[in-house]
Amino acid sequence: MKTKPTLEDGTLEAVSGTNTIASELVQKLISNYRDNQMQAVNKELGITDSHAIWFDLPKLKKFIACIENEAAKVNPDVSETDLGIRFYYAAYPKAEDWGIMENHPVEREYAERHTLVMIPTLKKADENGEMLDYDFCPLNSGRSLAMASKGDGDDDTFPPDTIAENHGTLSPPHDTKVEQFPN
Repeated sequence: MKTKPTLEDGTLEAVSGTNTIASELVQKLISNYRDNQMQAVNKELGITDSHAIWFDLPKLKKFIACIENEAAKVNPDVSETDLGIRFYYAAYPKAEDWGIMENHPVEREYAERHTLVMIPTLKKADENGEMLDYDFCPLNSGRSLAMASKGDGDDDTFPPDTIAENHGTLSPPHDTKVEQFPN
């Protein structure tokens, strides 16, 4: 199966050089996390947290297409350069609190492990004219930008649903033999 790359400048060639990092630096960054933040979490919580999360390409593409389609419904003039994704660090609840996950198909073995929650963003000028990337959900009838951008004092309430993506495959509990940087 061939995939269609998103091209940066309208040329027929995808630019791969802009998406490279020296393997040695990648290993150092991963080791820094595992030796510091991950160890602190494991010690404090008494668990073995995951060190990686994997999402399949179709799930990511579907999420991106959803963002683009829903944003265009709200504003047909929105461009892809106006859109983005913010990755929030998050953690699953304790096993005894798993009821909150009732409508979210995640196995209980993920209890207390970290995860990522991806939220769409929309570039917009703030009150000072500075272009900022606001959390964005076009499903929230008129309240599509982050609550903080509204300044309406109604920061305590959340809409019932928001466009988001969460569940990837965590490692551990899944096997690390497939990873280029397992240690």
